Amino acid sequence: MAGAPSPVFSALLDAEGFRHAFFTRSGGVSLPPWDSLNVAAAATGDDPAAVQENIRRCAAALGVPLPRLYILSQVHGTDAHILDGTEDRDEVVKRHGDITASRTHGVACGVRSADCVPVLLADRKSGAVVAVHSGWRGTVANATAAGVAVLRTLAPSPSIVAAIGPHIESCCFEVGDDVAASLLGASDAGDDVVDRSRARVHVDLRRIVRAQLTAAGVEPARIDDVRGCTVCDAERWFSYRRDAAKSGRLLSAIVARA
Repeated sequence: MAGAPSPVFSALLDAEGFRHAFFTRSGGVSLPPWDSLNVAAAATGDDPAAVQENIRRCAAALGVPLPRLYILSQVHGTDAHILDGTEDRDEVVKRHGDITASRTHGVACGVRSADCVPVLLADRKSGAVVAVHSGWRGTVANATAAGVAVLRTLAPSPSIVAAIGPHIESCCFEVGDDVAASLLGASDAGDDVVDRSRARVHVDLRRIVRAQLTAAGVEPARIDDVRGCTVCDAERWFSYRRDAAKSGRLLSAIVARA
């Protein structure tokens, strides 16, 4: 998996001129079992120097210097941090939160995941951007709507485009009845986001997050689905559900434009 990063992209964000990426696990320097583009050290046990190089490569792929690519210590909540590029990224990564946001040209807002749903938001008029980390707990808490609300504080009358990235899809997201009930109440997507036809309940996080975006005022035609199941495709994606402590973390990020 050596070489340059090989992310996947949203056609809608591309069309609006937003540099962004949903990075795969390829193109980094981490050794097995985190091979190779792992972007978390403390949570995985990977070599911090390798992780730093991986993040530098991600920044280069996004066209920004490393100090302007921001990520947080994620806690499966809805807290947001608005950044203007003057902050020390080593200090920012110690902050707890699951939403990064900026309207400063050239600032990259990122989130890390290993099955959770990454959502990238952008305002077509102002160039402001938001990155949201929405695991099942964050989905229950409606982190996506919190991200839209932050974007509206940066751009009071936004024209929003959104992309929902690769995550654990309904084919692999088995949950207990209590989690299924909580997720069922998290949106107006309908009862069929919960599949009870198999031995264990499965839930469609993508449809729930999409419904949360539309309920928050994002037009359905401006929501892009960037597909990929992190559990199914071990060659492209890290997955905590599949690999537990041996799993690395993926980066999803978007850069504010003028």
